[in-house]
Amino acid sequence: MWIDTHCHLDAPEFDADRDAVVERARASGVAQIVLPAVALENFGTVRALAHVHGFAYALGIHPLCVGEAADGDVDRLADALAEYRGDPRLVAIGEIGLDHFVPGLDLARQERFYAAQLQLARRFDLPVILHVRRSADTLLKHLRLTEVRGGIAHAFNGSEQQALAFVALGFKLGFGGAMTFERALQIRRLAQTLPAEAIVLETDAPDIPPHWLYRTAAERAGGGSSRNEPGELPRIAQTLAALRGLSLPEVAALTSANARAALPGLA
Repeated sequence: MWIDTHCHLDAPEFDADRDAVVERARASGVAQIVLPAVALENFGTVRALAHVHGFAYALGIHPLCVGEAADGDVDRLADALAEYRGDPRLVAIGEIGLDHFVPGLDLARQERFYAAQLQLARRFDLPVILHVRRSADTLLKHLRLTEVRGGIAHAFNGSEQQALAFVALGFKLGFGGAMTFERALQIRRLAQTLPAEAIVLETDAPDIPPHWLYRTAAERAGGGSSRNEPGELPRIAQTLAALRGLSLPEVAALTSANARAALPGLA
């Protein structure tokens, strides 16, 4: 059994064939998918999709969405968490975090939203799913100030020191399509050398395609698609298996156990 710990199934890229995408994922052996929200507007959508398909979901405000979010949206998130706290499919607060890569963002506002959502994670005793983009040190600073129930550092691409700092705070690290590129030396090194119990698998579909789906900007302009799908997870896992010298069944068992440890609601 495979668990995709991060997939935006509600994205418009899946509007034309969402049910078929789910069927392909199940046919490939993906038994569970975690659907993180990104803004107040899609809370209901990810929850509904999780219930329709038997998946799990998380509620949170993404750092790239805080610019359009109202100041009271964190309070609305708290209301939603209180309303659905008995829902077994609600497994985390996310996707939250910080993005220090995209230019022109209000970093102070991002940090306020992140800190406030960590407080909610503590209040509701939920793990968090973190967006980590050139922001690991600041994320870690807040995690040391506000102790939470661990979770997942999604699409991790930091240093080994930063990785081990997240692990020490009870986090697993998400690896996906980027790991399949031979030039992704740092990501592949981490996937190979980090403690085995620290690694979970994800697709971030429809984003972060593996190398066999990647299209250049020119190819995309010409109509080519690089859409990722949760059904790609077992093939992505082949890279992890090769890096660590494990069989695919061993990788499936290991990463699924790690996902359940990171997000206990999956159990």
